[in-house]
Amino acid sequence: MKTCLVVDDSSVIRKVARRILEGMEFEIIEAEDGQQALNVCQRGLPDAVLLDWNMPVMDGYDFLRTLRRMPGGDRPKVVFCTTENEVAQIARAIHAGADEYIMKPFDKDIIAAKFQEVGLV
Repeated sequence: MKTCLVVDDSSVIRKVARRILEGMEFEIIEAEDGQQALNVCQRGLPDAVLLDWNMPVMDGYDFLRTLRRMPGGDRPKVVFCTTENEVAQIARAIHAGADEYIMKPFDKDIIAAKFQEVGLV
């Protein structure tokens, strides 16, 4: 079974994402911020990361940049899922190594389409 790390400071978003992704046959690991997510990745890299941008402790952008520098950190498919909708922000995320970008709010169809685009389903 593929694993997906859901990184968001909102427990509601994590819960919604968990339900959607478990329905897509993913095993879910949760983190509340980028630092917790890095701790998870140091123990073992997931197949996918659904990543919020704005979080306390470490934001999604800094997490992504650090992840991509880790050994094997180029392997997980990273999908930003955020309210940040400026073209410059999206470009920054893609440049830092994001594979896709989803705007909040999201639904099952949006996540399924983006995960299919990056070859996860």
